[in-house]
Amino acid sequence: MSVGGASAPRLTSKGAATRRRIVEGAAEEIRERGVTGTTLDDIRARTATSKSQIFHYFPGGKEELLLAVAAREAERVLEDQEPHLSDLGTWSAWQGWRDAVVQRYERQGINCPLGMLITELGRATPAAKALTSQLIGQWQAALSSGIRRLQDSGEIGGDLDADRTAAALVAAVQGGVTILMSTGAISHLEAALDTTLALLRTTAATMR
Repeated sequence: MSVGGASAPRLTSKGAATRRRIVEGAAEEIRERGVTGTTLDDIRARTATSKSQIFHYFPGGKEELLLAVAAREAERVLEDQEPHLSDLGTWSAWQGWRDAVVQRYERQGINCPLGMLITELGRATPAAKALTSQLIGQWQAALSSGIRRLQDSGEIGGDLDADRTAAALVAAVQGGVTILMSTGAISHLEAALDTTLALLRTTAATMR
């Protein structure tokens, strides 16, 4: 799955690798120092690139680079849920997905690089809103596809609204993550996921 940010110019394979190195290096700096504590000089030093190279790949300067990093962090949100997210056809796969989500945010702790980046870019700006909407849309679509696979196999009832249920799952995760970031406690995320998945399983029980 890929979550796109600002459109990158057409690059050679070497140019694409350099751009990717800059984005990855900037992401590491931001994880260590935070957005406001990270400068272009820090990124240049970490990635062994010149100022002219930075502006070659990111003509809009730091804001454009931050948007590219935010897009990469959004991709990581989905990547960290794999291989379960793309294969939610069994209850064991759903349990694996649940565990992967909890482990991902437990590792992350109270600092969310993507959240910090979106805040820095301005949550109401078109680019930030588009990036967030694309992430949520891809996430919800994958969960909805998994629910439909359970329906197709007869595991749960076909009258369940897969899209609304997937939206509730995403909301459950995000609500739990918000509390985690405020308190450092992972228990609310675990409770939100466990309760939502238990409710999903009740539709299977009512079919029997």
